[in-house]
Amino acid sequence: MLALLASGSSRSSSNNKLAESENSAQNSNNMSWGTELWDQNENLAIHTNRGIDALDKFANFLRDRVAIETEYAGKLRRLVKNYQPKKKEEEDNEFTSVQAFRNLLKEVGDLAGQREVVSESLQLQIIAGVTLLSKTLREDRKKCLSDGATLQQNLTTQLSSLDRAKRNYEKAYRDSEKAVDSYKRADMDLNLSRAEVERYKNVMTSKIQQSDDAKNEYANQLQKTNNLQQQHYSMLLPSVLNRLQELDEKRTRGFREFIVGAADVESSVAPIIARCMEGIVKAGESINEKEDTFKVIERYQSGFTPPRDIPFEDLSKCDPDSVQESHYSNSTSNHLTIRGTMSANKLKKRVGIFNIFGSNKQRQIIEACITMKNSLTADGQKEDFSDLPPNQRRKKLQAKIAELTQNIAQETKARDGLMKMKIVYEANSSLGNPMTVEGQLNESEHKLEKLKVDLKKYQGFLEKASQVPTATSSPQASRNQLQNGHRTSRHSNGSADDHHDDGDDQPDDAGSLSSSASPESGLGTSHTSLPGSGQGSANENAIGEDTYYETEVETLNPVGKCRALYPFEASSEGSIPMSEGEELQVIEIDQGDGWTRVRRENNSNGWDEGFVPTSYIECTLYA
Repeated sequence: MLALLASGSSRSSSNNKLAESENSAQNSNNMSWGTELWDQNENLAIHTNRGIDALDKFANFLRDRVAIETEYAGKLRRLVKNYQPKKKEEEDNEFTSVQAFRNLLKEVGDLAGQREVVSESLQLQIIAGVTLLSKTLREDRKKCLSDGATLQQNLTTQLSSLDRAKRNYEKAYRDSEKAVDSYKRADMDLNLSRAEVERYKNVMTSKIQQSDDAKNEYANQLQKTNNLQQQHYSMLLPSVLNRLQELDEKRTRGFREFIVGAADVESSVAPIIARCMEGIVKAGESINEKEDTFKVIERYQSGFTPPRDIPFEDLSKCDPDSVQESHYSNSTSNHLTIRGTMSANKLKKRVGIFNIFGSNKQRQIIEACITMKNSLTADGQKEDFSDLPPNQRRKKLQAKIAELTQNIAQETKARDGLMKMKIVYEANSSLGNPMTVEGQLNESEHKLEKLKVDLKKYQGFLEKASQVPTATSSPQASRNQLQNGHRTSRHSNGSADDHHDDGDDQPDDAGSLSSSASPESGLGTSHTSLPGSGQGSANENAIGEDTYYETEVETLNPVGKCRALYPFEASSEGSIPMSEGEELQVIEIDQGDGWTRVRRENNSNGWDEGFVPTSYIECTLYA
């Protein structure tokens, strides 16, 4: 029951609203400026002018908005361009967070494109229409006001003629009255002759005739004025005012359409913008921290095992000479940096890799370096990637093998196609000359053979890399190899040879400075391996084992001084921190690795020595 009452009341209310809207529409149709505002010509002129000014104001608003939209889109595009990944950052594209950020930039670029669409649509569709409408309305209004002014001028002229005719009639009537009075007095005056009385009578008759003529003229002008005035206020002026009304309604209607049109322009790009937002959300949800963690491990895992425990040395069970030699060897080992070099206060100079050999050995190694340089890849790595840690080396080799396998498959398909083409040409010479395919077929065979040779070579590299034990190649493990008076040499094949230390101060011919990649040692690769060391070439004997050597222990003399241009925080073993403006002594200049060895006086620890970046200091060398 309540539902029926509610439905009935809703129907009645809707019917009432419909009736009210119909009545208001009918009343608005019956109302017009010509009849309701016949005497408000000046106010209507001011109102229409203000309306057109409001339309122009709306057009200016749209222009400013278009400028903002264009500037916003341009800044968005510039922002996307500035934050595009650089070429050197392309290797990080495998991480989901980096991929998500690139997708975010793409979606923001699409957003900028949609703002440009809004700007262009507002400019071409809305602003152009508003400008054209405003111009048309001003011209029509000017014409309407001009016609209204003409009608008013005509009415004013007619009223002036009526007023003039009325004044003439009033003057003629007064003159005729005076002439009648003068004639009556003259007719009653016995002293006047009959000729004089006749003259008064003629004057009276003339004045009466002039009064009648003026009366007729006044009546004629009055009739004309009334007719014109009736026509003016009933037809002519309402027509002009109705035209002004139509003009104003056209402006109002255009205002509505343009506002709705501007909203439609915005709404037309809303679905695309929503899809851009969905793309951004999808990019954010695609980030997987576990997957990124796995990829970091996969990229940087070296395959080395942590160093083993340092054994205890019982000095009571060793002979004095062996104890002294072992102590010296261990003290030397304890001063090695992460790359195997000695600290500054124990070395006379940083020994280059060629200075640890005799002249004959040095010449042989230089020739080997030239051969090694020729076998480097385009990115500066060795052909067999032996300069990389074991895990990274295997991954590089596997990727290279996969690439070669794919290239072989593609080249095989190309060769098969050429062979089929040659068979077709041989069967039907009208289709083509078989000799034209022969050269391409030979080139394809040569390329395929070269790819197979490379594949076999890299498969051999991978097999050897898989056979090398990774635990013995750790650069950290080699820090503790000087034990019990023996020098342990780690070969690339994983074997450990014990060389008895004779106590002389010269390093072994096979000694190598380092096996890691920190900048302090001055060596540019992660393994100091030359062709024949067992890492750069599998067919050479090991000449670059990670052995330790002794050198003369004495304090280095400074070769100059330097001033720190920027503060530096030591982040690796062998480097020392410095503050901006601090002055230090240079004890060894940059050897081409970007690091300089310096010394400063520390009140608590004596002389403090280590490496600092060359680009962080300003050096002045002594003459």
